[in-house]
Amino acid sequence: MQPIEDSLKFKSWYAAVEKNGNAIHNVRDLHTVRKRNGTVLFSMVHMQADSPEGNPLLPVVLIRGHFVSIVTVLRDAETGEEFFLLVRQRRVANGALFYEHPAGMVDEHTDPFEIALIELYEETGLKVQRDQLRLLNDELYYSSPGLLDEGGYFFACEIELPRAEIMAYHEAAHGEGGEGEFIHTYVATPAAARRLIKNSNGLLGMFLYREKGSDF
Repeated sequence: MQPIEDSLKFKSWYAAVEKNGNAIHNVRDLHTVRKRNGTVLFSMVHMQADSPEGNPLLPVVLIRGHFVSIVTVLRDAETGEEFFLLVRQRRVANGALFYEHPAGMVDEHTDPFEIALIELYEETGLKVQRDQLRLLNDELYYSSPGLLDEGGYFFACEIELPRAEIMAYHEAAHGEGGEGEFIHTYVATPAAARRLIKNSNGLLGMFLYREKGSDF
């Protein structure tokens, strides 16, 4: 069983807290969930730490690690019409079906580009090259900094395909069922994607893509 102190997630979180001038006095593991191979999936810890101003930081931290999210745009080779390739799966937040951009956790890897390529293929079947990805944020954007260490790397990818190939991704089954992923891909127009996406990271990804559109 991997000790939490040996996990990349813990080390990255601890180093970031110290880098920002905080003094960590001790960290106590409250509960850790591990993968089948014994490596850390996420940990809830109790921390005693003081800020540079001398104030105590909130004591409970959920260490989940960072994630990648890939805004995937499929463009009709003949008409130029734009579609978003989303993934649909049921989520534990409320048990509902969510429409999201392909995404995944960085876990023990240090290269977010590598993870983005892997997750895009596993969740959609779409295989792209590293130079087809564009990183949309220059620094990590944090999901819920009052509790989570989780920060996101937001990518975008544009691919030109014939309409028939684009529509072949609609309602296709993907994902790793053994890891609790029961995914269907979903091809949506920009207006439909904006309406369907109900998570803040998904909406942020679309905003960043539109803001950085000139880079493509």
